[in-house]
Amino acid sequence: MAKSKLDWQTGDANDRQAPLSLENVHVAYNTRRGKVRAIRGVTIDLHAGESLALIGESGSGKSTLGLAIVRLLPDTAETSPGVITYRRDGREVNVLQLKPGELRAFRWSECAMVFQAALNAFNPVLKVWAQALDTAKAHGWHDKEAVRRRLVELLEFVQLDPKRVIDAYPHELSGGMRQRVLIALALLLNPQILILDEPTTALDIITQRTIIKLLRELKEEQHFTMIFISHDLAIAAELADRVATMYAGRVVELGTSDDIFYRPRHPYTLGLIRAVPTVTGGFEQLFSIPGSPPDLVDLPKGCKFHPRCAFASDRCKQEEPELEEVSPGHTAACWHWHEVEAELQRNPLHRGALNLTDVIAVDVEVA
Repeated sequence: MAKSKLDWQTGDANDRQAPLSLENVHVAYNTRRGKVRAIRGVTIDLHAGESLALIGESGSGKSTLGLAIVRLLPDTAETSPGVITYRRDGREVNVLQLKPGELRAFRWSECAMVFQAALNAFNPVLKVWAQALDTAKAHGWHDKEAVRRRLVELLEFVQLDPKRVIDAYPHELSGGMRQRVLIALALLLNPQILILDEPTTALDIITQRTIIKLLRELKEEQHFTMIFISHDLAIAAELADRVATMYAGRVVELGTSDDIFYRPRHPYTLGLIRAVPTVTGGFEQLFSIPGSPPDLVDLPKGCKFHPRCAFASDRCKQEEPELEEVSPGHTAACWHWHEVEAELQRNPLHRGALNLTDVIAVDVEVA
């Protein structure tokens, strides 16, 4: 399989280094009203073989962060300051400094993205096979028979009939089929990192379960390194090794899946989890976070969550907290995380609230 070349720099030969590191990344969109500060100083490492979930309300910056990594932001976006470092085999590149040719080499052969709107991600006048071949040729892979064998193998992996799908137009496929074809195309060039933006949005519950089974297999059997963008906390809890909660363009909490979903230390994370209805136990009053996310053109002073926070104090209105370690490997940006901890001791979270098997009581066998 041919691959385009990147202008690699010699990095640390330590194999345990993170394949992807974001350091103080900022993204702003230029609009008539002013700059929309979509990402504000995100620093995070993505470790080899791990699945990292980005959670938060719409507008929190999750998709923008994913698009920034593969440099697919619109022309109105500015990505500065910040560094996005990609590493492989003891070498590294700064993604934000890649030239157009290098960027084409990076996308899909090193880091691929499965987009949120499956139908819009396809060229509507090209068959699936033609789109796969175009992708391969763009990366210097011109052996049609080898490309077709690889595509057939991937379509079978995502539990689709290659004979039915490979020569079909996108509009001839269902939403779930298109989503699985997108995953197959993303894997065509065997990238090291896979970014999935809301891969189960607008799909029925049975198809969602099929997609989740495929992603779990990628994670557990093929050890793919994944960034999983979702507002569905149950799916994130099932798939993620680590979880980053985003609010107003910043990571406000980061930890293991268990830490975030059962021992949260940021009021926003706690609010998100308590807003998830459970189908187990008795009837309970539904919880919601008051207010709305802030205007990213005119952000409030201090902690951006303080207008909606039950724990807010005068300090929160003046000073924005940085991420602080609250336990080994678990950080939160909150002046009052001790109070959140005390609240959870008084009113612990229901352990099964985010268990996907509670929500989806059926399993699916796809022929």
